[in-house]
Amino acid sequence: MLECQLLHRKMLPNKLISVTLFFFASSLLISTSFSAVLAPITKDHATRLYSLSVYLKTPPNLTNLLLDLGASFSWVDCSSNNYISSTYRTLYCDSPLCSALGSRACAKCFHSPSPDCSNNPCTLSPLNSVTHKSSTGKAIVDSLALPVTDGRNPGQLRSFSEFLLSCSKSSLLKGLTKGVTGLAGLGRSRFSLTAQVSTAFSSSRTFALCLSGSPSAPGVAFFGTPGPYYFLPEIDLSKTLRFTPLLLNPVQSDYFINLTSIKVNGVTVQLNRKILAVDEHGFGGTKLSTVTPYTLLHSSIYKALTETFVNQSTKLNLTVTNPVEPFKVCYNADEVMETRVGPAVPTVDLVMHGDDVFWRIFGSNSMVRIFRDGVNVWCLGFLDGGVKTKTSIIIGGHQMEDNLLQFDLRQQRLGFSSSVLVYNTTCSNFNFTTASNLS
Repeated sequence: MLECQLLHRKMLPNKLISVTLFFFASSLLISTSFSAVLAPITKDHATRLYSLSVYLKTPPNLTNLLLDLGASFSWVDCSSNNYISSTYRTLYCDSPLCSALGSRACAKCFHSPSPDCSNNPCTLSPLNSVTHKSSTGKAIVDSLALPVTDGRNPGQLRSFSEFLLSCSKSSLLKGLTKGVTGLAGLGRSRFSLTAQVSTAFSSSRTFALCLSGSPSAPGVAFFGTPGPYYFLPEIDLSKTLRFTPLLLNPVQSDYFINLTSIKVNGVTVQLNRKILAVDEHGFGGTKLSTVTPYTLLHSSIYKALTETFVNQSTKLNLTVTNPVEPFKVCYNADEVMETRVGPAVPTVDLVMHGDDVFWRIFGSNSMVRIFRDGVNVWCLGFLDGGVKTKTSIIIGGHQMEDNLLQFDLRQQRLGFSSSVLVYNTTCSNFNFTTASNLS
């Protein structure tokens, strides 16, 4: 209740053109009965990271933020007087919301008041989740706007004025995708972007991600709706979901799932099941991460998985060739057949709380194509995370692309579609052309 009171104060070639027109057409702020909103997700192929496009400030400014599924709050670069908004205000140390944030520090400033400079502000520690560097920044609130949606198209913008986030220094952007000015935190927190949107719009505590691997067309994030999620040609992917419980980690705001085993072409990989569980100190288990390009595995899991995968590949007459860093298991591309769901290699099943509940990873998500300097190979896109990794399995962005993932925070469950290529669509096939009747 405290939170509610405080927060009250086949690819289409013209897809990028459609997105540009959609943002232009959505530039009018309106009152609306729609509670579901959305945002495009764009992949940067240089860093293999994803950005979320939202409207921040007044007047609304299209802002690209690094998409971090596990971060507990959002932050933006406020330095050098580059944060200009008529609606921002500083959150002060003695405010109840600052106490709720768990801030234990205040700060003083000896320059002219601005978003990154004021006296006695509530102080947070924004984190760059790629470089793992952090800084000190003051908490502010400002206007956030996102397009409404009926699940088929975006409509006009809907805003709320009390979006809480942290300022940061420009140096914290180092190592992130070019063009982003901060980070969008979607983690398990009262102050994540997802939680604040649900509270402000009185919408479902549900969001969904569909990451696109396309170099030219975005994926999409839906907030405040369990569906429908329509993708061309008129396929509602909410009907393809299987569900598994979301698990709480005592020390992390990431989303953990109850992965109990791994199978390759139906053959169970021999694993130490103890490290698949999260212990009382937050070690072990399986989480999802949009800031990890490829799935990272504890060394013992990686060794067992790759050995089983190679053995099963042999049955498909595939022979391992010279590895290409950072990958260790590679095959000549001209020896691998192509299918609708990617290269024809053994399937990898992530088995959840029951043998009949599994996330199937086809070749499009298990393999990475490397075609450069006379090399043309498919490599297994899983990496050795070492023996001291805090989390035993970190499911990375490549394995999530063209898979619809729904995070239902009311029922504490994850919905997953497995590859949507099976349904003759992709995550880049959401129709971003603005629907005029959505108002």
